[in-house]
Amino acid sequence: MSDLPEHTRIYQNHHLDSTRWDGFEPRDGDIIIVTPYKGGTTWTQAIVANLLFPGGAFPAPVWQMSPWLDSRVMPVEDVLARFSAQKHRRMIKTHLPIDGLPFFPQCKYIFVSRDGRDVFMSFWNHYSNYTDAAYDRFNGAPGRVGPPLPRATFDVHECWRAWCTRGWFDWESDGWPFWSALHLTQSWWDYRHLPNIVTLHYADMKKDTPAAIARIAGFLDIEVSDPQLSTITEAVSLDAMREQGQDYVPRGGELWKGGADTFLNKGTNGRWRDVLSADELKLYDAACDRALSDDCRAWLENGGLIS
Repeated sequence: MSDLPEHTRIYQNHHLDSTRWDGFEPRDGDIIIVTPYKGGTTWTQAIVANLLFPGGAFPAPVWQMSPWLDSRVMPVEDVLARFSAQKHRRMIKTHLPIDGLPFFPQCKYIFVSRDGRDVFMSFWNHYSNYTDAAYDRFNGAPGRVGPPLPRATFDVHECWRAWCTRGWFDWESDGWPFWSALHLTQSWWDYRHLPNIVTLHYADMKKDTPAAIARIAGFLDIEVSDPQLSTITEAVSLDAMREQGQDYVPRGGELWKGGADTFLNKGTNGRWRDVLSADELKLYDAACDRALSDDCRAWLENGGLIS
């Protein structure tokens, strides 16, 4: 493994186009928020936005201010122009493994991950509630590479089996019909020691949200007082974010049945215990054996501070 990450793969499917990073011009201090899908992305964006703009005085809805650069839905020229026009400190969202985008030493990377079984349960709620407009948007946007996103006409158990045993890309063996959350996690885990990457676990953030906010603030060199910390903690609670769904949820939730409330579902962990059988969980064990190192899997399932 090299000292710094290397951009070695191209990710292109119904959702992704990693080549969109080719035209991105970084600035010192840019904040790049990295998560697997349904791994705490919108929550982390909300925390950073409230740190940058105390009192929630956002210059635009957060999902517009911090768009998902590798998503192929919006024309890349529009996204890059939006970033170029921003005068404030910028925050960029990505769902790419570290081998799928250029690495910028002058930027700050906030990497958040989550137990893969919890990712799946949240993913299933997300995917199975797509509207017709969502499928049209993902599959109909110009330039799609590969097959269309299949409709979620199967049940959660069939989806689980495919998610654990099929990869969308040739180098992955799980994650269908999206991409591998496990490979993504391992790829960033391998570089957790770099000074411009901070690694956080979703469960730890849930357990002690003020501590997580303070850690992010310190990493970003943002001073935050105890009263401000309390205010931000309340502002990024699930109930508060639901009330401001138009600010936080991509496109205000219009791509999901039930809107923002569906996108910001439960935010809880462990729901898989009441859904998946012991035999089904063996499929996940095998997927982890293929994709994760022992230390990465232990952290992914148990959390813990990464210094």
